[in-house]
Amino acid sequence: MRRTKAALALGVAAAMLLPACSAFSGGDSGTVTLTMVESLTNPSRTELLEGLIEDFEQQHPDIDVNLVSPPTEQADEKLQQMLMSGSGIDVLEVRDITVGPFSTNGWLHDMKADLESWDGWQAMTENAVDAAQDGQGRTFYVPYGFYGLSLFYRTDLVAQAGFSAPPTNWDELLQQAAAINDPAQRRYGYAFRGGKNANSNVTAAISAYVADRIDPANGFQLEDGTSIFAAPEAQQAVETYFQLFRTASAESSVSWGYPEMVEAFANGSTAFLLQDPEVIATVRESQAISQDQWTTAPLPTGPSGKTVQPLASAGWGVAASSSHKPEAVELVKFLAGGDAAAAFAKGNSLVPTQRAAGEDEFYKTGPWASYVTMTENPQTYLNITQPRGVAWWTEWEQKADADVQQVLLGTMTPAQLLAEWDAFWTQKWQQGK
Repeated sequence: MRRTKAALALGVAAAMLLPACSAFSGGDSGTVTLTMVESLTNPSRTELLEGLIEDFEQQHPDIDVNLVSPPTEQADEKLQQMLMSGSGIDVLEVRDITVGPFSTNGWLHDMKADLESWDGWQAMTENAVDAAQDGQGRTFYVPYGFYGLSLFYRTDLVAQAGFSAPPTNWDELLQQAAAINDPAQRRYGYAFRGGKNANSNVTAAISAYVADRIDPANGFQLEDGTSIFAAPEAQQAVETYFQLFRTASAESSVSWGYPEMVEAFANGSTAFLLQDPEVIATVRESQAISQDQWTTAPLPTGPSGKTVQPLASAGWGVAASSSHKPEAVELVKFLAGGDAAAAFAKGNSLVPTQRAAGEDEFYKTGPWASYVTMTENPQTYLNITQPRGVAWWTEWEQKADADVQQVLLGTMTPAQLLAEWDAFWTQKWQQGK
């Protein structure tokens, strides 16, 4: 199979070529071909993944892996179509926002029994081991890393606008972004997310404003059991957030999704971007801004001086319809363990799953320093769990994104949006579906 060589080689020692490389070989069976589908696609990420797959194939000469890399914006739909067909897919990228619907539909293989004796668990962080199991103890995916928000910002533009430091809270973010915004110069204060998954950043702002009362086990609820969307502070949060669009963002950002907002920061046209650590690698490759023109800051806080950090996870799973589950599980173990997991996390600037990464200077300096700050101050940057694994999460995202669009287009008020979201979650929790 033709495959582009990855820039990052594992350099796995010969001693690592375990006897398992012949576990699926033999006799009359011939070569097993696995179809693997990723969903968070970008060129450098795919190139890295292809290199890791080549290492796997060298260790398992009787297994061939065909990697399918749909464009990110269509990837989940493509995955769903392939899973619904009941054939043609063996290993897939599973995220905390897709595991609920995928498993409810019976599309994912529970790997719990397959991985009971896997020594890879011992090398993983507690967060990673926990994320690999759902509420019923099933393992539908093994995490390859975590996504946690931070504030990317242009150090030069902040200084030129007369500010001595990046914003620490949402009010300061709005103030600085509005001051920097200058459409006539094609310079914008904030990379606003108005398209796909726009609801996530609205929720981030609301969560910050109710941080001192939020339920850490359910990030969409307050400690009294009501939804965060019904809290009085939520109104202030959405007013501030949507003001970012009106006074500090490009008009075209009404439809920006992940690729567009990241590109707007990487090409030097925007001063602030709220995004995951994987974007560090993308921005470092930019030819438009130099390394000394940008870095990251911790998440903006709310009025209480606190905010929340919902760690999102993703990993590799096996399709229930796969005809080659043993081989597919072997690929998951390889990609989610040891050198491969470390290389993938570092190459994509992910919060790592491997314990050994905690001693790596890579994660202690530069744009990663904000993540260290948040980790070291858990009373300010609260770790919470959002209800991403519920069966209705896809329904929620579609509705919530549509509501955000209505607010941006002026056909719904922020107050109406909050009422809709509160009613949605309250009804779902009451129904217990």
